[in-house]
Amino acid sequence: MASMLLTRPIAQALQHKSRLSVPFCRYISQAAAKKNVDFEYDSPLMKTEVPGPRSRELIKQLNSIQNADAVNFFCNYEDSRGNYLVDVDGNRMLDLYSQISSIPIGYNHPALIKVLQQPQNLSTFINRPALGILPPENFTEKLEESLLSIGPKSLKQIITMSCGSCSNENAFKLIFMWYRNKERGHSSATKEELETCMVNQYPGCPDYSILSFMGGFHGRTMGCLAATHSKAIHKLDIPSFDWPIAPFPRLKYPLEEFVRENQDEEAHCLEEVEDLIVKYRKKKKTVAGIVVEPIQSEGGDNHASDDFFRKLRDITRKHGSAFLVDEVQTGGGSTGKFWAHEHWGIDDPADVVSFSKKMMTGGFFHKEELRPDAPFRIFNTWLGEPSKTLLLAEVINVIKREDLINNAIQTGKVLLDGLLDFQARYPHLVSRARGRGTFCSFDTPNEATRAKLISQARNKGLVLGGCGDRSIRFRPTLVFKEHHAHLFLNIFNDILADFK
Repeated sequence: MASMLLTRPIAQALQHKSRLSVPFCRYISQAAAKKNVDFEYDSPLMKTEVPGPRSRELIKQLNSIQNADAVNFFCNYEDSRGNYLVDVDGNRMLDLYSQISSIPIGYNHPALIKVLQQPQNLSTFINRPALGILPPENFTEKLEESLLSIGPKSLKQIITMSCGSCSNENAFKLIFMWYRNKERGHSSATKEELETCMVNQYPGCPDYSILSFMGGFHGRTMGCLAATHSKAIHKLDIPSFDWPIAPFPRLKYPLEEFVRENQDEEAHCLEEVEDLIVKYRKKKKTVAGIVVEPIQSEGGDNHASDDFFRKLRDITRKHGSAFLVDEVQTGGGSTGKFWAHEHWGIDDPADVVSFSKKMMTGGFFHKEELRPDAPFRIFNTWLGEPSKTLLLAEVINVIKREDLINNAIQTGKVLLDGLLDFQARYPHLVSRARGRGTFCSFDTPNEATRAKLISQARNKGLVLGGCGDRSIRFRPTLVFKEHHAHLFLNIFNDILADFK
């Protein structure tokens, strides 16, 4: 029975395949040949508006026990597959948002179903150990097969976590511990430090800070919120730390037309970073670390040049601060490199790299010198979950076997070229088209227009997401192929052409 249930999505896909058709579209984009997608549908199929009546009823039920205002619609994950998300009203949508960038190889991928069906893996899925004290026998082996096999160069230490926020939260702690150990000469904590930390006082609780950037997003837990500056709704009413906030470059597009202006903008931002480090040192709020996203995601898909990040790395070395690269959203291959910071071309790109989302589990890689010096200093009950590293190992196999990083480059070019074409033909709706791999976005005129475009796209069978004040972002899976991009461009062209 278990085997029949697990294989049902694949069987249903084959049953439906013959009667699906691509919607009529006016866009001139050519359909690409399909490869290795027998387990998914051919096109969207819409039966109701979204959210439909069943979704609206379920939202009402959920809202009676918690605030459900953020819910878009309820999903039928059993019938979803590949790049297609099915809702509870039977609407089948091409998903270019993938659960806020967190689905690596699509819904119900046969390779992952096979992992779940293997009897030797059952214990890993059934039992969730407290990894910090009672890990399973094969835990190190599985980490080596999964996370350590694709880890950033020069970072050989790893700590797993359950989500992106707790990954960054604990990475901040790791940086503070490292910095304090440097200051005390790697000797033991004093009696005064042990006593004062218990009442939140100096010297046991040193007044260190993490420098972050305006527009950045690093999570919603208390420490992370002090480094998060993307939307007021995340931070309102929450006490925070006095930590420095530097401006992040606001590049002008098209880039080739604003080379000098963008260089000046990045130079100004880097100058502000150094000024803040000095200013906070004088305030006795030492900048122990700097945190940055390779592409600011929630804040509006804000890019900077590779040279900006290289110079930022130099600043951290100059001032003795740790460099934390937040790859929670950018990691996993969608930018055309497994880690977005690989684009910078630096031999020593970071001291700590955090991850989650497409990596199936959270956590961070770090240098040996930042290794915690005692048990329980970086700790929680679960410290991630072994079943997620088991799935990740197979995800990595699929990525390598199907050359999905290269696919992200090729498909991303089709997608971005299409967005640039929209920008030329519908300049009143599409501007600042930008991206790396399939990690693409564009700006709309305002928030109201964006909301209307996303809603109309959803009712035409496309799931999109917003970010920043007025951007629409694309976060498709790694199995999003060229023909999927052409299908999106055809449908979205009709929406833009008819938009009023």
